[in-house]
Amino acid sequence: MGLENSPFTIGKLTHGQKNLITDVPGVLVGHVTLHEGENIRTGVSCIKPHPGNLFCDKVMAASYVFNGYGKTAGLVQINELGTIETPIVLTNTLSVGTAMTAMVRYMMEQNPEIGGSAGTVNAVVGECNDGTLNDIRGLHVTEAHVRAAIDACADTFEEGAVGAGTGMCCLGFKGGIGSSSRVVSIGQRNYTVGALVLANFGSRGRLMIDGRQVGREIAERDNAADQGSIIMIIATDAPLCTRQLGRVAKRAGVGLSRTGSYMGNGSGDVAIAFTTANRVPHASDCAVLHYEMLSDGYIDPIFDATAEAVEEAIVSALWHADTTTGKDGTTVRGLREVWEEMNK
Repeated sequence: MGLENSPFTIGKLTHGQKNLITDVPGVLVGHVTLHEGENIRTGVSCIKPHPGNLFCDKVMAASYVFNGYGKTAGLVQINELGTIETPIVLTNTLSVGTAMTAMVRYMMEQNPEIGGSAGTVNAVVGECNDGTLNDIRGLHVTEAHVRAAIDACADTFEEGAVGAGTGMCCLGFKGGIGSSSRVVSIGQRNYTVGALVLANFGSRGRLMIDGRQVGREIAERDNAADQGSIIMIIATDAPLCTRQLGRVAKRAGVGLSRTGSYMGNGSGDVAIAFTTANRVPHASDCAVLHYEMLSDGYIDPIFDATAEAVEEAIVSALWHADTTTGKDGTTVRGLREVWEEMNK
């Protein structure tokens, strides 16, 4: 997936076998797409850091907010405790509460001690506003849809106008879900960095692809502000601590800016990074836990891979998203369709 079979190439690093975030072993992704009638264009996407019980076997994580015009849930505890203990759910802005409730119910089914002896659970939900194409006020996402996305998680998945990306718009084109991965060698070991984005940002004519001003070739820039949102999920199997994952999350902004965003006042730009290498038990009989940690002097390839994977994931979301007509007859064209028309 990614940009294979497209006319574009991003960067110089080697991508993983599928060129998806699920090239990181154990990571799974699932979608539920709501494309119904004339006005419903929304959905749910779910990322599982591993297929087991995340509450009992947490992953180290961190987040970074580039611009905070958003309603993402769960970041406070991620940054305080440095772990993720549920799948990550993505959906539209007004469905965050529904997604949280569904996630809490799912985790309580797996862990009857939640709310009792084990304390509560920190559900992680990211959002973007799909109101241009979707009847967002209709609150069409239900708990059943969230649960179905969780249950649909697998190591291969679609990109484009699917799941949470069904109604999203990006840089003047149809946006949505995109993903990519990179493989780097550090200290005679190979590590994978994967990215998944929910892309719903930017203004027309600003799109850049591998440094090329593609947006200018297609349309003149308008005067619209860089607003909307993007959620960027970065996964790796490199042994990083939470401090290092915070640094990785910041490098997602490099990939974002390369595609034409300046993270404007009205945008919600959020990155969440986690590693599958270091697991944290919910309860331990050991007073001291031991973990591997990559030396900071060797972390640059992870930063480089993060920037490239995020950049390609954004462009991949655009390339795979089909032209969509939604609420009030609004049509947003897909990049692939426009590009093919230009290059006949």
